[in-house]
Amino acid sequence: MKKLLKTILFLFLCSRFLGQVPSYYQSVNFNLTGDLLKNELSNLIINTHQNLIPYTSSTLDTWDVIKSSDIFSLDTSKVMLVYGYNDNDAIVENDRTRDKTLSCHSTSCFGLWNREHVFPKSLASPNLVTNFPGPGTDVHNLRACDYSTNASRSNKKYNDGNGNSGSTNQGDWYPGDEWKGDVARIVMYMYLRYPNQCEPISVGKGTQLYSPNGDIPDLFLDWNQEDPVTSFEELRNEAIFMAQGNRNPFIDNPYLATLIWNGPNAENKWPSNTSIANSEENYVSIVYNKLENVISIYNLNMEDLVSIELINFGGKVYHIFNSLNFKLPTLCSGMYLIKLQHSNGIFVEKIFIN
Repeated sequence: MKKLLKTILFLFLCSRFLGQVPSYYQSVNFNLTGDLLKNELSNLIINTHQNLIPYTSSTLDTWDVIKSSDIFSLDTSKVMLVYGYNDNDAIVENDRTRDKTLSCHSTSCFGLWNREHVFPKSLASPNLVTNFPGPGTDVHNLRACDYSTNASRSNKKYNDGNGNSGSTNQGDWYPGDEWKGDVARIVMYMYLRYPNQCEPISVGKGTQLYSPNGDIPDLFLDWNQEDPVTSFEELRNEAIFMAQGNRNPFIDNPYLATLIWNGPNAENKWPSNTSIANSEENYVSIVYNKLENVISIYNLNMEDLVSIELINFGGKVYHIFNSLNFKLPTLCSGMYLIKLQHSNGIFVEKIFIN
């Protein structure tokens, strides 16, 4: 894992600051809308998908990535289970979290978790396969899930509902109020990443009135607006970015879906750019001097600073700083996040300690 992470480390990585477009997207023309914007984002996430992760391997595989990407921030020994909603009863099928060591590697898996393809393998055309690295092993589409719940969902198409996850009266699948936005943003990512193989109309039910082309069910755009991006999704996106090299744009800014397909106005995480125009000016910059083990922050006034946190890959806060130039403590080697909260939003940068 460490070797892989080293290969994708840059001095400036994934600047996420509310009101500004992250540097990952600097090649995209955000004056475009509709199919033109969709195609630019599609080309970006295709071209930056540098590492294809094996499904199961004696070295780094999708199990390893998920055990880091799907981690529960309040207890990093656990993973969050998609479709789960209750940890306080004796029913294991509806658990929200589970010890990450309880992964299923045999045929008897009750009470364990496995890997859910949010865009089901059999609904893609051609089917997603997992016997070699490729579309079927893209970790953006894989979520930790209770084994029995995964079996119940099977390859049911998504349909609208309310409350907790489960089968609808029509025999389709509702992911639950907590997860419907996550599902929508994953389905939209898969469409852009594999446009000829993973069409949203193959995996979702309902009308297709928002999009001029009718290429996406309305419910995904509704879910994207109704269930905003969470910090769990953001950290998951960062972890998979570190492993694969590409990002899910709809987690970075759900409003991109609105610009492409219309529908309800989703959250715009870059609100100061009304046209979401790309600009390098006045980017907040976090620079890590490895030789001196010093972090320096530029293009930020001290009076606008709220907090600076040093966070490990599992989401644990190690230290809190209150200066724009500071020396890091002695740390174990690995990837860390510098999370900077500013009066107008949040900015996150990755650093690698070796």
